[in-house]
Amino acid sequence: MTVAHVLKAPTGIRGFDEITDGGLPRGRPTLICGGPGCGKTLFAFETLVHGAAQYNEPGLFISFEESPNDLRTNFASFGFNVTDLEQRGTLLIEQIPLDQSEWAEVGEYDLEGLFIRLGLLIDRIGAKRIALDTIEALFSAFRNESLLRSELQRLFRWLRQRGLTALITAERTDTNPSRYGIEEFVADCVILLDYRITEHILTRYARIVKYRGSAHGVNEYPFTIGPHGITMLPITSCTLDYPASTEYISSGFPDLDRLLEGGGYYRGSTILISGPTGSGKTSLGALFLNAACARGEPAILFGFEESAEQIMRNMRSIGVDLQQWYERGLLQIVSSRPTLTGIETHLITILSTVEQSGARVVVIDPITGFHTISRPVDITAMLLRLFDGLKSLGVTTLATSLTTTGADPTQSEVNISSIVDTWIVLRHHEANGERNCSLLVLKSRGMRHSNQIRELVMDRQGLKLVEILTSGDTVLVGAARIAEQARLRYEQELYHHEALRRQQRYEQQRRLLALQIEALHIELAALDEEMKSDTAIATARMQAQEQSQLATTRYRNARNESSNE
Repeated sequence: MTVAHVLKAPTGIRGFDEITDGGLPRGRPTLICGGPGCGKTLFAFETLVHGAAQYNEPGLFISFEESPNDLRTNFASFGFNVTDLEQRGTLLIEQIPLDQSEWAEVGEYDLEGLFIRLGLLIDRIGAKRIALDTIEALFSAFRNESLLRSELQRLFRWLRQRGLTALITAERTDTNPSRYGIEEFVADCVILLDYRITEHILTRYARIVKYRGSAHGVNEYPFTIGPHGITMLPITSCTLDYPASTEYISSGFPDLDRLLEGGGYYRGSTILISGPTGSGKTSLGALFLNAACARGEPAILFGFEESAEQIMRNMRSIGVDLQQWYERGLLQIVSSRPTLTGIETHLITILSTVEQSGARVVVIDPITGFHTISRPVDITAMLLRLFDGLKSLGVTTLATSLTTTGADPTQSEVNISSIVDTWIVLRHHEANGERNCSLLVLKSRGMRHSNQIRELVMDRQGLKLVEILTSGDTVLVGAARIAEQARLRYEQELYHHEALRRQQRYEQQRRLLALQIEALHIELAALDEEMKSDTAIATARMQAQEQSQLATTRYRNARNESSNE
């Protein structure tokens, strides 16, 4: 048995089609309810515009209050090419004015005349979508509640029979999504638009109250009304199905790259740089942006403390020229105060801006600025969705976080340290009447990294990391390090001079001993010659004695022989 699924009509509204798994129910009525200023009319009109422009579904917009000219003017500010769609016959805007002062309720009333007029307009352009704005204006003059309910049901039934994807806007009350309390029951889909003001900041939300025959998101989803219409936070930004790259990209700081096994960060990862004010957080972010642009990758800096011009001027003081990339369009700088909008609007704005620009690298400086507009728990939830959303886009994100002076630098003030991939901690060291900075790679998932603290030195030639010195449990940085280095160099020079002196003394003693050895060799040779001479003399004497004794013996023998004769 084949199960029929509800056919969907995509709205073209960013994020909404993902929340509803495809859009609105095709050929069925949808009720869009909410208070004034929630965006009901814009939602309905934008759905018709996208249907006509992108999905080849002509749309009919019926207004019971505003004139077509007013609507064209209002929606032109969102970049909708209404005139072109009307000229092509894929969009028709019609006003049916309902002046209650000219009405008189006499006898039974029905909507047959409205149906005839709507039918003619639908047939004129072959409409597949229709919007009625608003339903209260159509029924507000009638007091017969049973008749009103009957005609409401008849209207929804008529739209369904015509196979129209219908959007009906309705004003909500304090207790019901709609004024008459029946519209939400006869509609196949009910969308509730709302806004709330927290700390003087307005944030809009959308919720799918019901959707017959289809799964859908059930939470409240923040949305914004911007230059391109409505943008909702996509549901995919809350999932964990993004890819994990094995590619390394440089931090833009060679000394820091050498502390990381791969020579940089993983592409698509999230990096947190935390530290007190003036410790170099923004400078490290600027180096990262500079390296990305040098590779030809578009990048965005979302700054919540300084203007674009101020950021570029300040970075020139450490030898980083961001203006060249800014002028070439590779670098985009979006500067605003956190109090400009609510945190949910910031979330959507950042994600939509990054997606539209195709940026590969994003720096957010600082994320702790959101503390001025919301509670910590809400900020943490928003940042979780933001980082997941950026990861799903394959963006490498670097966020800076301001830590309070005297607080534990290994504790993140926005409670996101567990979700970042690389965490770099900057610290201040105050001693001997000066303050210096140090850097430590506290963690970097998926790679080995140095556990050594380095002193971070900044000057007009740029940034560099210097090995720190210790004296017992004391870390020596700045002037103390320089003094200790000078002392060690002095000791090394002393040791070198002492070693040289000992070498010279050794050479002198060696030469003296060599001379003594040579003299002894000469003396030994003389003794050897003397010994040889003495031996030769003794041998000659012995030979002479032997010859003398032999001659004497011969003489005596001769005389004895003569006597015997």
